[in-house]
Amino acid sequence: MNDYPRPPFLSQAQQVPGLQKNMDPYPDCGEQSYRGSGRLADKIALITGADSGIGRAVAIAFAREGADVAIAYLDEHEDAQETARWVEEAGRQCLLLPGDIAQKAKCQAIVDKTVEQFGRIDVLVNNAAFQMSHETLEQISDEEWVRTFDINITAMFRICKAALPHMPVGGSIINTSSVNSDMPKPTLLAYATTKGAIANFTGGLAQMLGSQGIRVNSVAPGPIWTPLIVSTMPDEEVQSFGSQTPLGRPGQPVEVAPIYVLLASDEGSYISGARYSVTGGKPIL
Repeated sequence: MNDYPRPPFLSQAQQVPGLQKNMDPYPDCGEQSYRGSGRLADKIALITGADSGIGRAVAIAFAREGADVAIAYLDEHEDAQETARWVEEAGRQCLLLPGDIAQKAKCQAIVDKTVEQFGRIDVLVNNAAFQMSHETLEQISDEEWVRTFDINITAMFRICKAALPHMPVGGSIINTSSVNSDMPKPTLLAYATTKGAIANFTGGLAQMLGSQGIRVNSVAPGPIWTPLIVSTMPDEEVQSFGSQTPLGRPGQPVEVAPIYVLLASDEGSYISGARYSVTGGKPIL
């Protein structure tokens, strides 16, 4: 087992959406460790939230498995350019797509630009997410609730709908859910609610698209060390992050990426409607 960092971690609060380059310890997205074997040769992937964290790890893994990658992200340009550098070092093309997917037009635009560049979408990874921590219901504003849903689940619906006409038989949609989908953390009420919706959306969509030869699955990470954590959680929770898992530490993004590779690959040809947990030993229902 890799000797990954364990809590306690340093105090390091960041502004939303957070920057990976400022994290300590620096998350492992597989930059030095992931080894590909051609499992996604010449596939085209669109990944949201791929500037850092899990999205970056998936982008690096996909590229090293032979895929060209379009990366959608908000405005973390320096992080996104670092992800693009790793994709291109793997010998694959990378298209950067900044913008706010809470806006309907942006959901359509990232699909249109990906298709314009690459001609199709073989793999769609809906990974972008927003969360904030609150101790009481009264602290959650109506605007924040709506924005959480707009980014986490409504954008997912819109992007899937826009991408579907450009996905061939054998295509794969992978949605990032969470351990919170069935074990909701009360201080992440809005986020956890959207993650439950993602699990349900995935199961229904898999049944809807099966006859078209499109597979749909979700991945449910537990505590993974990403910029989302240091920019949205109270400092004391950041310092102890991951300590509650049986493995006693948070996961690193590179430890989540392999399941996305499986679900994206032809090796996963009979896997659809499933939810895969990556939680450091904490079971989900």
